[in-house]
Amino acid sequence: MSKTWFISGSSRGLGRAIAEAALVAGDRVVASARDTVPLDPLLERFGDRVRIVALDVTDEAAARAAIGLAVEAFGGVDVVVNNAGYGELGSVEDTSLESFRQQIEVNLIGTIIVTKAAIPVLRRQRRGHIVQFSSVGGRIGAPARAAYSAAKWGIEGFSESLAREMALIGVHVTIVEPGGFRTGFAQAAHATGEGRADYDAVVGAAVRMQREYDGRQPGDPARAATVLLKLVDMDCPPLRIALGSDAVNAIATTDRQRLEELERWRALSISTDY
Repeated sequence: MSKTWFISGSSRGLGRAIAEAALVAGDRVVASARDTVPLDPLLERFGDRVRIVALDVTDEAAARAAIGLAVEAFGGVDVVVNNAGYGELGSVEDTSLESFRQQIEVNLIGTIIVTKAAIPVLRRQRRGHIVQFSSVGGRIGAPARAAYSAAKWGIEGFSESLAREMALIGVHVTIVEPGGFRTGFAQAAHATGEGRADYDAVVGAAVRMQREYDGRQPGDPARAATVLLKLVDMDCPPLRIALGSDAVNAIATTDRQRLEELERWRALSISTDY
């Protein structure tokens, strides 16, 4: 059965790959982005099955209007993909408060805004699937990306809580945690200095790694899109799914370390009970 998708941040990268895969599969897509010019070829190729809308995800009224367009054009929304986001490299000391606020506003608050705009539609339908793009950096504090990780960890907590509510109205929630994909996301490292010598072992190393990694990431956006199409067809999809061998390995290692630490300090932790 064909579906109607709403996808934010769909002009490039994973968002664009998902939009194209859904359209190729015969679905309908409302593709949104701040800059919609790169989306024009989708109109030429897929015609009436796609709508393009300019959207700044931090604008509540614009988000409601964009979701409304999906309802008006296609009668509802089956899948909401919150993919819009970005990250900047730098130490906590040298990242301005304005940069912190902006990254959290776009990545976390933008996700909340679009989700809240979609919920009334999904509640009336009593069905649907909300796909929240987090990151491996939403499970592990990403080196030199404190603001980005703060936002992505926020998405994880918000979405885990959301999932419990949405289950009552027949709506699924899945948190997607990609590792490195060849999307151009890492290109910001090329314009980023390596920072203070004091933090070079973390910040400088992260910048250098991103530069060297760019174009050699293991993740294929087209294969990620194929996974998304499978997820939204599942009767019982996962709450979380890591994408890419690097994400799976890093999360598994970190989770084991966390459990070991929890056990190491168990006696001290439970000593606070009456």
